[in-house]
Amino acid sequence: MTTQRSASTTISVIGLGYIGLPAAAMFASRKVKVIGVDVNQHAIDTINQGKIHIVEPELDMIVHAAVSEGFLRATNMPEPADAFLIAVPTPFKADHEPDESYVLAASQSIAPVLKKGDVVILESTSPVGTTEKMVEMLAAARPDLKFPTSAQSTDMDVHIAYCPERVLPGHVVRELVQNDRIIGGITQDCSQKAIDVYRIFVEGELLVTDARTAEMSKLTENSFRDVNIAFANELSLICDKLGINVWELIKLANHHPRVNILQPGCGVGGHCIAVDPWFIVNKTPAEARIVKMAREVNDHKPEWVQQKVHEAVEELVTADKSLEQIKIGCLGLAFKPNIDDLRESPALEITLALGKKYRGQVTAVEPNIQELPSRFEGTQIKLGQLANTVKNSDVLVVLVDHKEFIEIQPEIQATQRLVDTKGIW
Repeated sequence: MTTQRSASTTISVIGLGYIGLPAAAMFASRKVKVIGVDVNQHAIDTINQGKIHIVEPELDMIVHAAVSEGFLRATNMPEPADAFLIAVPTPFKADHEPDESYVLAASQSIAPVLKKGDVVILESTSPVGTTEKMVEMLAAARPDLKFPTSAQSTDMDVHIAYCPERVLPGHVVRELVQNDRIIGGITQDCSQKAIDVYRIFVEGELLVTDARTAEMSKLTENSFRDVNIAFANELSLICDKLGINVWELIKLANHHPRVNILQPGCGVGGHCIAVDPWFIVNKTPAEARIVKMAREVNDHKPEWVQQKVHEAVEELVTADKSLEQIKIGCLGLAFKPNIDDLRESPALEITLALGKKYRGQVTAVEPNIQELPSRFEGTQIKLGQLANTVKNSDVLVVLVDHKEFIEIQPEIQATQRLVDTKGIW
């Protein structure tokens, strides 16, 4: 069972994206005052209207209720609170070097409003040592306050912890409540303060460790997934060359009681699995050999998919049909099924690459968005309807297994070619 702090407690969530907004909503649903902070004015305005700017089941109802009842409010500047959760992006720069600028900028933004007794929790997936950098930056910005400088610190005004999110898009509301959480305080007292915050709504077990181990744990979880997906993706390449149905092969192999092979796809996307392993490689390049190779396998898969499309197009070029007449339908832009999240999406990158090569010949179908992102401007790629795209495309490329695609099960004509990266048709 959860426990609840007094209604006077105020929590500030910095970053109102796919993780920050659901977290803010869950605190607010427990009748706790929440101040959400973001630099995106559209997101702020949307939330303050009781609506959401992302696709996540059940979240719209929770946000609407929280805003209507006065427990959730969004703004563009941090305000005083009792606990601050930082949930901003941590992408990488050139050569896969981690970009911690968003985390440090968010930390800098809350420094002026910190006071004695506050708790600061970093949730953003981060390279090992980022929480310590955040402490150093805050201490420099607020010399009037005492911060934990080591695990042995006992005299502090502000408590700092690293507590990574570990939720599945499309199931965030349920998993935020039910999943176990890692609580990585700079000190034991910091961990306890963070536990007090999360116990407002978390029903899962709260596992206490130090900040560096908590940071590495999140990277390890996502790298584990990445390595296993890489095995499935590599199998798909091998099976294609040997004329074997990879999905049948995996289904058969998984009947072994100690085998559980994941499903291949067009690559690996999202802000976590496609990014986090590089944080390990960046810190320990000589040791992280398997992690690095898995990343390379998964990063190569979109190129392989594009090559399969090129081959399909070449098959259709005849005396009666020129290259310029062939229409390509790309089904899915999100990085996983049934969400609108396009971050690090291999499906999106494949579609963009095909659109640049086959100008004016590519139609994208993505049921979870209303318009194509700005990156598509000038590409002549159209956002189309599913039925028309399936009917009118010469080459169909299944990139994401959205429920809408699974449900129709179309009959592929002899004049069409199918590149199905998910094995649903």
